[in-house]
Amino acid sequence: MSSRSIVPDLATREVWFLTGSQGLYGEETLRQVAEQSQAVAEGLQAASDVPVTVVWKPVLTDSDAIRRAVLDANSDDNVIGLITWMHTFSPAKMWIAGLELLQKPLMHLHTQANVDLPWGAIDFDFMNLNQAAHGDREYGYILARLGIPHKIVVGHVSDPVVTSQVGTWTRAAAGFAAVRSLKVARFGDNMRYVAVTEGDKTEAERRLGVQVNTWGVNELADAVDAVADADVDALVAEYDELYDVVPELQAGGERRESLRDGARIELALRSFLEAGGFGAFTDSFEDLGRLKQLPGLAVQRLMADGYGFGGEGDWKTSVLVHVANVMGAGLPGGASLMEDYTYHLAPGSELILGAHMLEVNAALSSEKASLEIHPLGIGGKEDPVRLVFTADAGPAVVVALSDMRDRFRLVANVVENVGLPEPMPNLPVGRAVWKPAPDFRTSASAWLTAGAAHHTVMSNAVGVEVFRDFAVMAGIELLVIDDETTLKDFQREVEWNSAYYRLKEGV
Repeated sequence: MSSRSIVPDLATREVWFLTGSQGLYGEETLRQVAEQSQAVAEGLQAASDVPVTVVWKPVLTDSDAIRRAVLDANSDDNVIGLITWMHTFSPAKMWIAGLELLQKPLMHLHTQANVDLPWGAIDFDFMNLNQAAHGDREYGYILARLGIPHKIVVGHVSDPVVTSQVGTWTRAAAGFAAVRSLKVARFGDNMRYVAVTEGDKTEAERRLGVQVNTWGVNELADAVDAVADADVDALVAEYDELYDVVPELQAGGERRESLRDGARIELALRSFLEAGGFGAFTDSFEDLGRLKQLPGLAVQRLMADGYGFGGEGDWKTSVLVHVANVMGAGLPGGASLMEDYTYHLAPGSELILGAHMLEVNAALSSEKASLEIHPLGIGGKEDPVRLVFTADAGPAVVVALSDMRDRFRLVANVVENVGLPEPMPNLPVGRAVWKPAPDFRTSASAWLTAGAAHHTVMSNAVGVEVFRDFAVMAGIELLVIDDETTLKDFQREVEWNSAYYRLKEGV
């Protein structure tokens, strides 16, 4: 992770572990409940795939204590969610007051202290202590009755499947916490006449908490003018060390000044975003003001540091890039603006070539990127500098966030990135080539049926499950295209969802 990264260290984020019981069983049983629930919390804390800090809290046995624990969690910015477990039978009506006040993501961990039953030693003392099998069913009922969005994980904490699911949920909770306080700076408006980059910014703040506002691009140009030459020297030296710089951009090269211009834009953008507390931004090639070139290299490097970005004023994608970067903190790979550009349509071996004009995050690749300069052909400015690379082969997911008028919709397609089938010396941009699940025809038909955006976020750090959890937390629709997708069922899901979300808002 870069020293300039704005992605939080997830170990500084807390998930509280709350255990339910009641006073009926006596102090000795409650002492054992506390010891065993602490052991479960410690098991989660020790798991390598749970990136956050799991904080055990004293056993809860009455409504007032539960309400107070929820209020304390709501008011603590470091707390990103609650894990709850009913170790014994915890009458669920005592949870109503607290659950009705809950403002943080919730997980119901359905587990127990022991893996194996001690068949020959079981007595009623054992049964009174180990009642999660029906205590959690009592709790599950009240969650369902109150309509509380939550994640259910079933199994013993020694099972890697359990800790993996818990870890994925905590990553989604970190992403949700990030979007709740996210500020997006739009430099200019979105690309003219384009539908999918539009959206209701007021509703986005209401639903997600993100603030989206606009600044004139010449305010950024003023910041570029204010950059000190010494800072440019230092940043260009960093470029020389990190990338394979083409000769014309190297020291003494005929186009070195263009690289310095790119560095000035990066420094100005970074200082503007830092000063305003922004975690994401957009720009548009149709509104570049006094900028000498469309920001390419700067955007790529800022995304690698965790900033969200959307081209052509697409603030929804910029939000999602930042969220995906936070959710993937500490994992290999990255998250980037992506765009489905063109297809390889050989029957049975179809591929999608994704890219953008310049702005694809080089964190998608483990190879050393090439730093180059080429004409852009649009925007009417000088040739921009950019990093050229191909995303690593392996599993990934592409996700779009669209405004469907009465709700926001996430559409996620599970994909497999592949290496370039052949060299592409005449396409000097960051790019990815992938096979979509379950197959090209089903994937493309489902994507079009959903009205999903042509701007997406590609992540090869996290998979689709973290977006499922995020969608539940955010209360937004999610449609998934994966190996189990059939077009008939997908079309039905789109239709049913339309009815569901409209009825939900009307209740």
